[in-house]
Amino acid sequence: MKLPRRKFLHLVAGAAALPAVSWIAWAQTYPARPVRVIVPFAPAGATDILARLIGQWLTERLGQPFVIENRPGASTMIGTEAVVRSPADGYTLMVFGTASAINATLYENKLSYDFRRDIAPIASILRVPNVVTVHPSLPVRTIPELIAYAKANPGRINVESPGAGTSSHLAGELFKVMAGIDMVHVQYRGNAPALTDLLAGQVQLGFDTLPASIEYIRAGKLRALAVSTFARSQALPDLPSVSEFLPGYESSGFFGAGAPGKTSSEIVDKLNKEINAGLVDPKLKAQLADLGGMVLPGSPADFGKLIAEETEKWGKVIRAANIKAE
Repeated sequence: MKLPRRKFLHLVAGAAALPAVSWIAWAQTYPARPVRVIVPFAPAGATDILARLIGQWLTERLGQPFVIENRPGASTMIGTEAVVRSPADGYTLMVFGTASAINATLYENKLSYDFRRDIAPIASILRVPNVVTVHPSLPVRTIPELIAYAKANPGRINVESPGAGTSSHLAGELFKVMAGIDMVHVQYRGNAPALTDLLAGQVQLGFDTLPASIEYIRAGKLRALAVSTFARSQALPDLPSVSEFLPGYESSGFFGAGAPGKTSSEIVDKLNKEINAGLVDPKLKAQLADLGGMVLPGSPADFGKLIAEETEKWGKVIRAANIKAE
């Protein structure tokens, strides 16, 4: 039987609307089961600490466990590939940092993914300085003393980093170039093993993020010389900035959350709203500030713009300094 044209068009319009309605309903009930949050670094580093704080907040707000899964290695590529290959259903997320923007240039011929295309930005979380720390056995207490010692002992200071291309690595490389000194880069698979060797004196110097280092500094296990941002950190207000001794030097890292590239905007927006609520919650905001960072609330589009800007900035540094992946 042939349907009247008006009824036919009504049925077609209703069918076309079904996917949108189902996505909205899906987002309203999301999450209906535990969500895994991949951290592309080893436990106990800055990214891991932040992921656990945000994961706990989302667990309390959304009523399902947000379970942290550490997938370190290959300068964040192993963890990132795991996210890229996951279903875009909101049940696999990622907390990442500046290294993901840096890798776009440092490993541009080796990446199996395009980070800006294959990872959907959800929300920026924190901007943090790096902090120049030394093992107490190194006879330096200031940036000028460090530069003088390095010039008198070329190639004898080992500088740890949580991986090639991380903000810690590039902060150290930029310092070497601007100070005109020779130090040896020692790469690890994450902040935890790098800091373990720095604490043991196996390496002498680090440019780690402040969240990863601050408790060791407060405990007197590491000696802090300076922060890498132009402004001093509120968490350690007596600590000078590197730029006070080396004009023009600046390095900092960002952290945020993402998902597989085709994750629906409804789920992304829901997560963005909840994370932003956490960034203004007095308790969580105080925890983040205590780590030495500055919260970065904003929309998914804002975060996408930040990733693009950081990719361009560090790409210029890598090319200018001719930094190669190890």
